[in-house]
Amino acid sequence: MVVILGHVDTGKTTILDYIRKTHVVQKESGGITQHIGAYQVVESGKKITFIDTPGHEAFFQMRSRGAKVADLAVLVVDSTEGIKAQTKEAISHIKKSEIPMIVALNKIDKPGANPEKVKKELADSDVLVESLGGKIPSVEVSAIEGKGIPELLELILLVTEIEDLKVDIEKPAQGIVIESYLDKLRGATATLLIKEGTLKNGDILATDSAFGKVKKLENFQGEPIEEILPSDPAIVIGFETVPKVGENFKVFPNLETAKNETKTPEKRVFENLEASADQKVLNLILKTDVVGSIEAVEEILAKLPQEKIVLRILKADAGEINENDIKLAKSEEERALILGFRVKANPIARMLAERERIKIMTFEIIYDLVEGISKFMEKGIQPEKVRTDLGKVKALIIFLTEKNRQIVGGKVLEGNVKKGVLIEVLRGEKIVGKGKVVNLQKNKKDIDHSSKGEECGILFEGDIKIEQGDILVIYEITYSKS
Repeated sequence: MVVILGHVDTGKTTILDYIRKTHVVQKESGGITQHIGAYQVVESGKKITFIDTPGHEAFFQMRSRGAKVADLAVLVVDSTEGIKAQTKEAISHIKKSEIPMIVALNKIDKPGANPEKVKKELADSDVLVESLGGKIPSVEVSAIEGKGIPELLELILLVTEIEDLKVDIEKPAQGIVIESYLDKLRGATATLLIKEGTLKNGDILATDSAFGKVKKLENFQGEPIEEILPSDPAIVIGFETVPKVGENFKVFPNLETAKNETKTPEKRVFENLEASADQKVLNLILKTDVVGSIEAVEEILAKLPQEKIVLRILKADAGEINENDIKLAKSEEERALILGFRVKANPIARMLAERERIKIMTFEIIYDLVEGISKFMEKGIQPEKVRTDLGKVKALIIFLTEKNRQIVGGKVLEGNVKKGVLIEVLRGEKIVGKGKVVNLQKNKKDIDHSSKGEECGILFEGDIKIEQGDILVIYEITYSKS
């Protein structure tokens, strides 16, 4: 298995594209790889699995996993620009993984290409290529024209031959989860890389967080297959729940044993950040296409300036934006913004969001997400929340109490009360609880409102039990347009 690493826009995917004679780079949003992709080719009768990784700084964890699972790394450097921040980061991943490296000096067809200068820059980062007296092989390539690509493939086979990589295909399969997501039609779906053994349809497998039976196996092109051998990438359908990216998996003799190997998932808890008096809070619900994208988006959000605005992530998971996301966004006192990365809202969710005035922002490219959320923060973020006091009601009698609901008979002392408004419960001079008016009645008939001097029955829902003599402050919250 070969991992392709390097700074963003160095041509990593274009190199693979030329090798595979496909057009993956055109399928990626904006020409940027934003997932780990695993692809396989046959060269001189031998299979080579390439792991393509994103170059943008937000995808640090994805690059780290790619380096950990691979047998060999190809470091791609732009011959016209030299080494960058993510180039140095990639070198660090490779060294920590202790796997052999090949340097591919790309874009040699462009004016201004200076591979010798780049080699010296690499030497300054403790990567000494063979032509400068080191042990690391390098090759000059043009991903567009295909120059040097045959030599790169030869080098890959040569280096792996020297390493003498061997595994036992008779053992129960084991490997690593490199991507996972919830497919609304097919269920929990994971991309696995097999490290040893053979994975077959019907096998029972488990990671630390998920287990299941392989119902369907597909190769990297999405074609159904019966078994997967070491170094092969596989799309697996059959996990009971979505496994976490980066987890190891193993095959087990039965479902009970596999289930016992899983650990109780820890509930994801996000830090409840406190905002100072001069700060605003922006609640976020984050939805992404795959699990691996969550950490990347969270990482880049954490780097945004938050002196005036505190970002608080209420929920983050993979899958389309649905009705539950809208309900959660609405339930917050400071309504949440729903942020989607490479996902859409389903029709019901979009309709509900429009009705409840919940803002949804979706993006296909990480750069656009950063720019979009930054501009949104600059504009003032949240709709302005305005409280309007409508009236006061004195609780005269309690008719019924059950769970968090009560039927209260009262007299309107000031203003008016209507269905759907909010209630603050005053006992003496102290606020003891809050709730809302679920329904309003007079003479056992539903009414829309009741005014000063009138008596009415209120169906109250809240966090306090109202007592006779309590004063119910009636108010409503409205939001100015964002």
